[in-house]
Amino acid sequence: MEIQGRIIFVAPEVGGTSKAGNQWRKQEYVLETLGQYPKKICFSLWGDRIDQFSIQEGEDLTVQIDLESREFNGRWYTEVRAWNVTRGFNSMEQPQAPAINNDYLNPNIGAPSFSAAPQTTATEFPASTEGDDLPF
Repeated sequence: MEIQGRIIFVAPEVGGTSKAGNQWRKQEYVLETLGQYPKKICFSLWGDRIDQFSIQEGEDLTVQIDLESREFNGRWYTEVRAWNVTRGFNSMEQPQAPAINNDYLNPNIGAPSFSAAPQTTATEFPASTEGDDLPF
């Protein structure tokens, strides 16, 4: 998946040692998407990617992400992991619209033209009868 937006928060880097004795590092970022209704998305970078991308607050980025969910003690947790970051916004190609038949845009092509009905100045209502109390 790909998201675009501006970095509005950079969390402090955290790290530790795994059960296997390997060192790990993680840093989280909050990106605010573009559009009429912007959304905030927290994503993380792991290990050497933190130094590789060196993300700063206020930068406009395009981020490729993977989503991963895990169950722990009966609850589900979802992590948004970035695997590639590019500065600026990629111009995402929009799918091409199908060709439009112009006859639909102008339905009067080839149709006979009619003149407007003559306008009358007097109201032409029939005379009402005593027993007819319906309006139609």
